[in-house]
Amino acid sequence: MENVVALRPNDRVRQDAEPIASIYRSLGTASGEQVVARALGELALTMAGLATQVRAHQMGDVARQLRRLQQMGEHLGMVSLADVAADVRYCLDVGDVTAFSAVWARLLRIAERSLAPDKTLLDQTLI
Repeated sequence: MENVVALRPNDRVRQDAEPIASIYRSLGTASGEQVVARALGELALTMAGLATQVRAHQMGDVARQLRRLQQMGEHLGMVSLADVAADVRYCLDVGDVTAFSAVWARLLRIAERSLAPDKTLLDQTLI
């Protein structure tokens, strides 16, 4: 057991600020804030629902929900979240259980960091 190495994944969270800035520009500050808050809430609920389904091994609707999560991430400029959701869906589509488990764990980490209220936790990498 001396050769066991504890890995500490450090995923970078990439975000594009332009989609949210565009929402604010077109709707104004107050309305933009409401739309963005509602979209982030919906994204968080979708992620929580997915986590519940995966934990319960109820995989029937997971691919569709991952696609929805990917689209929401793209709409909000959450580049990493959208990319990893697509990767998880691919692993599911090809039936690679080991890859699915690994990439699912990555999606959970990315989602947690993307939705963290303390934005100082994020790499805040803009593209």
